Amino acid sequence: MKTSAQFKSIALTLLTALSFGIAQAQTLAPWNDPKKLTATILHLDSLFWQAYNTCNVDKMSTFFTDDIEFYHDKGGLTSGKTIFIESVRNGLCGNSNSFLRREERKGSVEVFPMNNYGAIISGEHYFYVNQKGKAEFLDGLAKFTHVWVLQNNEWKMRRVLSYDHGPASRKPPVK
Repeated sequence: MKTSAQFKSIALTLLTALSFGIAQAQTLAPWNDPKKLTATILHLDSLFWQAYNTCNVDKMSTFFTDDIEFYHDKGGLTSGKTIFIESVRNGLCGNSNSFLRREERKGSVEVFPMNNYGAIISGEHYFYVNQKGKAEFLDGLAKFTHVWVLQNNEWKMRRVLSYDHGPASRKPPVK
């Protein structure tokens, strides 16, 4: 039979281990290292836009949570991954003779940590139209904001806002 002193010793050991584990988890949390978090989100952002620019819808779908909400100033709200992906597959990527290419406006993209949740990335991007047999042309400029969450050790976009679409009044980037 354990004595009261033994129980106190076990309890103290467990409490110490738990405290260390919590402290270590907070230290390892991605939002506690803003430079690493920014690099991670910028890298994932670039991979997402590569898939977008090639209309690789299956690859694009891997970047979203099941409960994605896509807010578009021209198209309204699209809720849910299945509906959103089908709208991309049948709309934006539904015509093999015409597609959009997205390019960020250099210097406009920023990443902001969200403590104990994820990160926000926002900026501006140009859209170019590519039509079969024609030269690519600049179509417009818009702003974007994406909310990324860390879910099951994977970064996913949960909320996407695409807004302030208009003509590209600023000089496009030099290639």
